[in-house]
Amino acid sequence: MKVIEYFNAENKELWLSKIASSDWGAGQYLAYLIKDKKLFDLVGKAKVLMLIDDENLVSFCTLAEKDDVQPTELTPWIGWIYTFPAYRGNRLAGELLSNAEELAKQGGATHTYISTNHIGLYEKYGYEFFTVAKDVEGEDTRVYRKQI
Repeated sequence: MKVIEYFNAENKELWLSKIASSDWGAGQYLAYLIKDKKLFDLVGKAKVLMLIDDENLVSFCTLAEKDDVQPTELTPWIGWIYTFPAYRGNRLAGELLSNAEELAKQGGATHTYISTNHIGLYEKYGYEFFTVAKDVEGEDTRVYRKQI
């Protein structure tokens, strides 16, 4: 398995179709944003990281300036974190998170942030609850932070 970045990948159509095939509405929305070239308008500079196993998409996430908590001075954000059902339970998302954190660190960041309503998931990967914030829909979301 290895991590590749969507915008630098060969065969973008294949990978975009795999993101779109996720059973998660947010994953399908991410595919729409990429296809219609609207992702950067929404989240600023961004990378779409994908953990792949040959031509199988195992997991994906974004590393971006912004996420669904806007406006905010907090940055960068890891978002759209998804692992396909066949690969769940093996902590493979941790590989993807580590890759995103390393890229953020190389870019000068001291922390990464995740907006989620999951409790007990990202703590396994070293994230700590930071605050409750309003998302772009005006709903409460939990913000987690990790020092990198």
